Amino acid sequence: MSNEPKLKLVAVSGGLQRPSRTLALVEALSTALAEVLPLDIHLIELGQLAPELGRATYRSQLSANAEGHLRAIETADALLVASPVFRASFSGLFKHLFDLVHQDALIDVPVLLAATGGSERHALVIEHQLRPLFSFFQARTLPIGVYASERDFTGYSVTSAALQDRVALAAQRAVPWLREGRSAALASLAA
Repeated sequence: MSNEPKLKLVAVSGGLQRPSRTLALVEALSTALAEVLPLDIHLIELGQLAPELGRATYRSQLSANAEGHLRAIETADALLVASPVFRASFSGLFKHLFDLVHQDALIDVPVLLAATGGSERHALVIEHQLRPLFSFFQARTLPIGVYASERDFTGYSVTSAALQDRVALAAQRAVPWLREGRSAALASLAA
């Protein structure tokens, strides 16, 4: 692993508050991925961008800081995207962030999807909301996603053994997708 070049992983936590169970899940997944692959991790916390994103109708209205986060998303080797569930979906602000991403920027980018919710009844948010959003971008969503409910946490820390196992499994299964990455997929298109 030490001779491998670092992959640029952009981790997006769609939580609007801090502390956040969604952020805790993103941090757990980022840590697990960094244990199996050399990564350069760029963390985006939606809550910190919320005031600015909420005022911007167009990308040209964003500050250099917010523009930098969008460029990080668009140039990532891989994405880790997590959202809390709001009324059976992600928040409007989460969607607005990705509305500002260029529609061709994520073609073939591997994306690990994750979500948090109050109970298991929201677990299908990954399949019914997040996966279609990234399919629009023609991103390569990983077959495994990670959903966590309130009972998987103590406060804002991942404490459930079952969730820790799911995080570890997701990291292991992500390795071939992330190693192949965007550059291999783009090279095959150019050939």
